[in-house]
Amino acid sequence: MSFIRGYDADSLREIVDERECLERLEEIGTLRSLPALFERVWLLKVTDQLDEALRVSEQSVRTARMAGTRRDLLRARILHATIMQHRGQHAAADQELTTCAEEAEGQGWAGIAAFAYQHRGRNHLDAGDLVGARADVKRALFLRQESGATEEDLGSILLVIDALDRKQVDAGVVG
Repeated sequence: MSFIRGYDADSLREIVDERECLERLEEIGTLRSLPALFERVWLLKVTDQLDEALRVSEQSVRTARMAGTRRDLLRARILHATIMQHRGQHAAADQELTTCAEEAEGQGWAGIAAFAYQHRGRNHLDAGDLVGARADVKRALFLRQESGATEEDLGSILLVIDALDRKQVDAGVVG
């Protein structure tokens, strides 16, 4: 079940039904499996419970280090970086997302690298860097194509690129 109803035209962040997200948070409670922790982090983030999201994201990183795979650890670190981004810690988020993207590419994990680049693009957008945002989202598109993403997944990222292009035109930015 997808909780995403669309994307905000300015921030490109997910638009969700907060009630559904809060109900799902209650359903999963304090489960400690990695998938449950990842879901809790995301749900806490999109419901703007950033302090709790940070705590749970740190727990997911520790759990992935102890009991997960390298892929799990990268996913946990990327989610943790998105919490830092939402808290306005753009430099720290950028550093972590860059490290994760490079490691994923080095391992040949295009899907995870795309995930990191897409979030780094959002981080750039939040920090006011439209050119960096567009470059990262385009890199994410290339990697998603390489990893065999569905037309629907590619369509959503193309909409993000289009929105960034319009933002650049509106801002008079040449990139």
